Formats: sequence, C-alpha cells, structure tokens
Amino acid sequence: MNAISRRAITGIFAPARQGINLLSHDLSQVQQMRGIRVKVRNGNLEQALAVMQRVMQSSGIERLIKQEQTHHLKNSEKRILARKILERKIKSQDHARKLQTILIKKVRYLRSLSVHKF
Repeated sequence: MNAISRRAITGIFAPARQGINLLSHDLSQVQQMRGIRVKVRNGNLEQALAVMQRVMQSSGIERLIKQEQTHHLKNSEKRILARKILERKIKSQDHARKLQTILIKKVRYLRSLSVHKF
C-alpha cells in the first residue's frame, strides 16, 4: 500500500471511528466523514486499493493530499512547475484579451446601431 493510500485511509476513516453526531458538526465535517467507499471483492485488497486510487484521482482528493505533503522539490521540478504555471497564465491572459476585443466590437456595433436609428 503506497503512502498516498495510507494517508487517505487514515484521513477518511478516522472521523468515522470517533462516533458521528451529525448535529454537532458543520456541513464540511459531515462531508469529510462520508469518505470514499470501495468494496473488497473476494478478499482482493490490491484491486480495491487500485479502484480507490482511481476514484481519489478523479475526485481530486489525491491532488489535495499531495499539496499538503512537505517534501523537497528538485530544481528541475520547480522549473517544470514554474513553466506550466506561466503557460497557464499566458493562455488565460490571451483568452481574456480575445474576449475583451470581442466585447469591444459588440459594444461599438451596438452604439453604431443606436446612432443610426435616431
């Protein structure tokens, strides 16, 4: 069992062991207590862990767990992350610029229609 699965299992099932009083918890704590449920079929724990890991990846829990981990990042990893963040930022700015030009054209067109009607 890998470290991510172990950490997720302890984080997901620990609140359930403490006894749940739904009236005393807020909504976020209740959602955490629900957790991810995976059926173990024919005693095959490895398959159940693989299914749980896929479910965790699709729900984004694994990403949150990895963000919490404090470990050393190599300089090459830092450069790759910085490049990806920069690419996302540039792409977002490019989309914003395109949207702005489209909106300006629409506003100018609507103004020209209102000028010609009067």
